[in-house]
Amino acid sequence: MTTPLGDNSEEADADGPEEPAPKRAATAPPRFAKPPSTASVIGWTGLSAIVPGAAHLRAGRRRAGFILLGAFGLILVTAAVLALVLRENVGLAVKDSTLVAVTVVAGVGALAWFALVATSYVALGPQRLPQSGQVVSGIVVGVLCVTVMAPFALTASSVVTARDTVNAVFPSDPDPSTTVAPVKQQDPWNGRRRVNFLLVGGDAAGNRTGVRTDSMTVASVDVRTGNAVMFSLPRNLQYIRFPKGDPLAARFPNGFTGDSGQGLLNEVWQYAEDHIGKGRGHQELKSAIGHTLGLKIDYYAIVDMYGFAALIDAIGGLRIRVEQDIKWGGHFGTAGTIKAGVQRLDGEHVLWYGRSRVDSDDFSRMSRQRCVMGALLDQATPSVVLANFGKIASATRHMFRTDIPRDLLEHLVPLALKVKDARTTSLQFVPPTIWPGAADWVKIRRLTARAIKQSENAAARTVAVGATASPTASASPGGTPSGVAQGATASPSAGTPAATPTPTRSHLAARPTPSKTPTPNDQTAKTLADACGF
Repeated sequence: MTTPLGDNSEEADADGPEEPAPKRAATAPPRFAKPPSTASVIGWTGLSAIVPGAAHLRAGRRRAGFILLGAFGLILVTAAVLALVLRENVGLAVKDSTLVAVTVVAGVGALAWFALVATSYVALGPQRLPQSGQVVSGIVVGVLCVTVMAPFALTASSVVTARDTVNAVFPSDPDPSTTVAPVKQQDPWNGRRRVNFLLVGGDAAGNRTGVRTDSMTVASVDVRTGNAVMFSLPRNLQYIRFPKGDPLAARFPNGFTGDSGQGLLNEVWQYAEDHIGKGRGHQELKSAIGHTLGLKIDYYAIVDMYGFAALIDAIGGLRIRVEQDIKWGGHFGTAGTIKAGVQRLDGEHVLWYGRSRVDSDDFSRMSRQRCVMGALLDQATPSVVLANFGKIASATRHMFRTDIPRDLLEHLVPLALKVKDARTTSLQFVPPTIWPGAADWVKIRRLTARAIKQSENAAARTVAVGATASPTASASPGGTPSGVAQGATASPSAGTPAATPTPTRSHLAARPTPSKTPTPNDQTAKTLADACGF
C-alpha cells in the first residue's frame, strides 16, 4: 500500500507546482489585448510620425508616450509664436542669424523624427510578428524613416541656398569709397521719409566691350506708406550734368560728351569704369541721374538682361498685354512676332518684347520695359517665389549686383511687401515732354518734384477732376487742366476708391484753356495698372 500512497504522493508533488500558474497569469495582464498584426504595427508606427507618442501609448508605455506628446505640443506652440512674430516682422526671416538657426533646427528635426519612428516601431514589439511580417514591416518602416527626413532636408537645403544667394548678392562689407550710409537698426533709413533706388538693366552681350546700361529707372519709395514713383530716363539722353565736386563735373562742365562725342546717358557707366577706375561706374551713374532728378540716389541694382530672362523662366513666364504686334530677332524682326493681346511670354520673348527696335523707337521700348517691370512686381507673389525658389535663387545669383548692404535686407523686405500693396505710378521723360538731345533740366526736376508730391498726397486726396481712365485718350498734349497729369488715370490703384465728381458745364467754362506747347508742361506720373493693363 505504500507504493500507491507513494505514487499518489509523487503525483501530488508533480501536480503541486502547477496550481499557482493561473493566479500569476491573472495578475500579470498581457501587453496587447491580442497579438499585433503586421498592418497594426505599420499603422501605429506611421501614426506616431504625425502624432509622436501614439505608438508608445498603444504599447503600454504611457510615461514615454505622454512625454513625447507634451514635447510635440510644445513644438507646435513655439512654431505658432514664431509664425506670429515673423508675420509682424517679416524681415527677421532674412537675417543671417535666423537662416542659420533654421538650418540647424531642420537638421536636428530630421534626426529627431528618424529616431522617433525607429523607437516607435521597436516599442510595438515587431519581434512578435511572424518572420514574413517582420520583413514587410521592417521595409515599410525603413522607407518611412527616410520619408520623414525629406521635408527637413528640403527645408535645410533651401535655406542654405537662400543664405548663400543673399550673401553673394548683398555686400556685407560695403566699399569704403561708396556713398551708402551705414545701417542703424533703430532707424535703418537714417531719418529719411523717402528712399531712392536706381534700377539698371545692363546689356553685357558677348559682341561688345563693357556694360551698356540699356534701361535706367529710379524707384522713389515713401517708407511710411509704400507709395512709389518710377522715373524712367531714356538711354539716349544727351549731355547730362554732374553735381559740383564730382570728378566728371570738372571734365565736362557743359555736359557729358564721353568718348564718342554724343554723350549718351548709357555711356556714363562704362566711361567712368575706363577713365576713373574700376567700380566707379555705378557711383557716377547714381550721381548723374540723382543730379538730373533733384534726388539723392541711395542705392543701385543692376540686372543683366540675359540673367533677367532666366529669372522670368524661373517663375513660369509673365502675363503681359501686348498693344500691337512686336517683331523680334535681328534688325528686321525675322525671327518671329509677338502677337497683340494678352500673352504669357517666356524669358526670351519677354526680353525681346522689352528690347525689340523693329518698327519702334527707344521711347516705345521704355514704355514696354516699364510694363515688364510692373508685371514682374505684380505677378511674383510669395507663393510663386516659394514654388520656384531654387530656380529663382540660381538665376538671381548670376544676374544681380547691388550696393544695398546685407544688414538692410531685413528692413527692405517688409518695405517691398508694402510697395506691392500700395500705389505705384510712373513717369517717363520722353518726347514731346522732354527731348533727349536738348533736355530742359529745370523742367525735369519740376516734374519729378510734382510726381513725388502727388504720390505723397495720394492717400488723402481724391482723383483729380478731368483725369481719364484710358491711357490712349491722354496722349494729346495740352488737353488737361492745370495741375492734372497728362495721361493720369481715374483709378490710381486697385482698392483705391475713385471719388471724382462729374464736372458740370459751369465748371468747364470757368477753366482757362491751356495753351499747347512743343513740350507739354503738365506731364506727370500715371499708374502702371492703367498704363499696362494689369
